[in-house]
Amino acid sequence: MVSRRNLELITALLTGAFGVAVIISSTENGISWSEEGVGSGTFPFLTGLVILGGSIVNLVRGAVSEGGIALHAPEVKRWLGLFVPATLFVAFIPLLGLYVSTALYVFGSIAVHGVWSNVKAAAFAIAFAAAVYILFEWMFLVYLPHGWLGSLLGW
Repeated sequence: MVSRRNLELITALLTGAFGVAVIISSTENGISWSEEGVGSGTFPFLTGLVILGGSIVNLVRGAVSEGGIALHAPEVKRWLGLFVPATLFVAFIPLLGLYVSTALYVFGSIAVHGVWSNVKAAAFAIAFAAAVYILFEWMFLVYLPHGWLGSLLGW
């Protein structure tokens, strides 16, 4: 079981860390005025401040809340069923590239539920990843990460 207080505190700390990362990276791009106008990091800097400010408010509210039970064991299991595959998907992108990772993620998402056969799930996953490739690489000319595997294959 996960208490509401712990969930609020962890979420506030994670979003606060994200806000700090945005602030730090935007200062590297420049947040001051220049001859061309405002620096390119100004908007991200302000956005990072808003994220950090909201995180601090949530941190304080979470610390003073009563904190009943937010998630029971079955709910944690369902949450992990969504979070773990998504985390693996993101982790595999630098290694396998976006398209292979997408195919694996879609296949895993379909195969876990057992609604389709593995062959049908694999065919759909490959078709979906191919559609994403065609859409971004050919139509929009946006080159997404091909990963270590893509480099190895010469993409």
